[in-house]
Amino acid sequence: MRTYATGRVLHDPKGGSFWFDAGAVCLDFAHTGGEGQYAVFETLHEPGDLGDWLAAPPLAAVIPIPVTAQELAAAKALRQAIWETAHARAAGQPLDAGAIAIINRAAAAPSLVPELADSGTTARWAPPVRATQALSTLAREMVELLSGPLSGRIRECAGDNCPLVFVDSSRPGARRWCAMERCGNRHKVRALRARRATEP
Repeated sequence: MRTYATGRVLHDPKGGSFWFDAGAVCLDFAHTGGEGQYAVFETLHEPGDLGDWLAAPPLAAVIPIPVTAQELAAAKALRQAIWETAHARAAGQPLDAGAIAIINRAAAAPSLVPELADSGTTARWAPPVRATQALSTLAREMVELLSGPLSGRIRECAGDNCPLVFVDSSRPGARRWCAMERCGNRHKVRALRARRATEP
C-alpha cells in the first residue's frame, strides 16, 4: 500500500549515488531510465525490474503475477510521456499530443484500489494487483499534477546540464536543485571559487 513519501536513490553510471525526491511518484518513475542519451541510466532492463520498482515504497504495489514484456514496453512508453510532458511544462512549452494520449490511455485503465486490512487499522491494495493497475495509478497522478494547482511548480534542476525534473511542493516554492547534496553543493563551490578569483 502506498505511503505518501516520495524519492529514490539515483545511481550515476560514472559512479556515485544520491537521494532524489521528485515530489511525486510519477516523476520518480520518470527517472528510472530513458531513451537516447539517457539510456545509460536505464534500470528497467527486464520485466522483473519493473515489478521490483512497483513493489518498493512508496507505491508498494506487489505484483503476484509476473510482469510481461508487453507491460514493460507500456511502462517505458508511459515513462517517456511523463518525462516529456514534465519538461515541457517546466519550460512553459505546449505539451506533445502524442505524450498526452499515452498518459490518458494508461490512466483510462483500472487503477489500484485501496482497501482496509482485516485489522481495520492498516490499508493495502485490493488483490489481484496487476502492473497495468499500477501504471494507471501513476498516469492518473500525472494527470492530476499537470492539471492541478502544482502544475506551475514543475521545474527542471537549475544545475548545469542536469535534466532532472521535480515538483516543488514546499511552502515558499523556492526549490532550485534536484538535490542540495549534488547540484546545490556544486553551485556553492563554483560560486565560492568565482568570488575568490575576483578578490585582490
